[in-house]
Amino acid sequence: MTNNRTISTGNGELDQILRGGLTANRLYLLEGAPGSGKTTLALDFLRAGAAAGERCLYVTLSETADELLSVAASHGWDLAGIELFELSSVDKVLGRGAEQSVLHSWEVELGETVGLIIEQAERLQPKRIVFDSLSEMRLLAQDPLRYRRQVMALKQYFAGRDMTVMLVDDLSGTSGGRDGHLHSLCHGVITLERLTLEFGAARRRLQVQKMRGIDFVEGYHDLRIKRGGLEIYPRLIAMDHHEPFVGEAAPSGVAELDAMLGGGPLRGTSTLFTGPAGSGKTTLALQYLIASCERGEPAVIYEFDERVGTLLVRAKTLGMDLQGYIDRGCLTVRQIDPAELSPGEFTMMVRRHVEEQGVRAVLIDSLAGYLAAMPQEQQLILQMHELLSYLNQRGVLTLLITPQHGLMGSMSTKGLNVSYMADVVVLLRFFEAEGRVRKALSVIKNRSGAHEDMIRELRIGDGGIRLGAPLTEFRGVLMGTPEYAGSDRPLLKPLPDA
Repeated sequence: MTNNRTISTGNGELDQILRGGLTANRLYLLEGAPGSGKTTLALDFLRAGAAAGERCLYVTLSETADELLSVAASHGWDLAGIELFELSSVDKVLGRGAEQSVLHSWEVELGETVGLIIEQAERLQPKRIVFDSLSEMRLLAQDPLRYRRQVMALKQYFAGRDMTVMLVDDLSGTSGGRDGHLHSLCHGVITLERLTLEFGAARRRLQVQKMRGIDFVEGYHDLRIKRGGLEIYPRLIAMDHHEPFVGEAAPSGVAELDAMLGGGPLRGTSTLFTGPAGSGKTTLALQYLIASCERGEPAVIYEFDERVGTLLVRAKTLGMDLQGYIDRGCLTVRQIDPAELSPGEFTMMVRRHVEEQGVRAVLIDSLAGYLAAMPQEQQLILQMHELLSYLNQRGVLTLLITPQHGLMGSMSTKGLNVSYMADVVVLLRFFEAEGRVRKALSVIKNRSGAHEDMIRELRIGDGGIRLGAPLTEFRGVLMGTPEYAGSDRPLLKPLPDA
């Protein structure tokens, strides 16, 4: 009878990607370039076995026991319960003399090396084995055919035994970076990658190439090496996270603005504020977050562009006491450094705020900063689409800010255009009248219901947000080249202290 018992990889996020973990008593390949996190993940695999009371064996040709202990110490790990077998001790087993303290791998015949590995497995009868690494076996073999025969011999030996084996390969000596023959021999293949960007920290990611009998989550999953092991960020699949909710309106508290949107954007929708710098995009979005906090619904701001301190001071001058809401625990403000954060890690940050803290309103300021987190724009659009779908499935009100080029004229956005994905689009523009620079607001679309199609003057000051009468006597406001064609009736007058 086939044994399909599932065991943990030692990493909870990887178990999630594998829909539970690895099938026991199989041969797996863990491959990746140096520095991608292979040793850390392999040690985690053995630590999980040791914690379950299983015998574990780490066979190393590439690193010494001291180096492995140093890696473990950097994560705060104790390798008690894991047997370390390093090939530098083979000289004593082979009787090569006590004066030779270190025996280099290329001095050992491949057949003898494989024999010693099998001998250790016979002696300890471990449940989990890590072999690090196959690149040294390639060096010993000096012939691809001989190397493949020895790997096949290892597989045949472990087949049918109560042992789960993980082979580690740093891909050196392989043509094209992958060993297709080795892939076909193994029950599953996990690949780790380390990407060096032109600026910022290196990015790491994981991909499950194959896993027989498991419906794993395909694609790339970002990861980071931290103290304590690998923190993996499984690729988001929005449809897996639906929760029932009431799609009611989420008003801003500004009666005129809410009226333009038929009461406000609905929960589970995304609203895009777009316009030139200084036109009031962030202020309008903050008004919705304040209203959310006033209803007792937690909110979060992801600030890519502006410093948090500057945001708090600027909001306070407009009568918005963000610090008070932060102190009450209703509002969270996170400063995001796109040079240090991968899109997968950002997505996981959003998920934790929504699922663990019950956040009901999210503000991303701005998409231009988010774009800097990933150079490949098409991939970024797909990630943003999945993130917006996830927030929609959870009934979260999502607010997005994107800038436009210049202060006047062109309506094109900087770098990333997600207006087609947003459910509501609010456009802000500058125009000149009576010798003053003024602001105009219009709702371009509202998928969730009817909206006012008039253009109104917007005034933001100490008295808060005010909207004027429709600008019926102007033409070309949205184009940035307005023409006045009305009477001398005054526009929205400034406040007395303006």
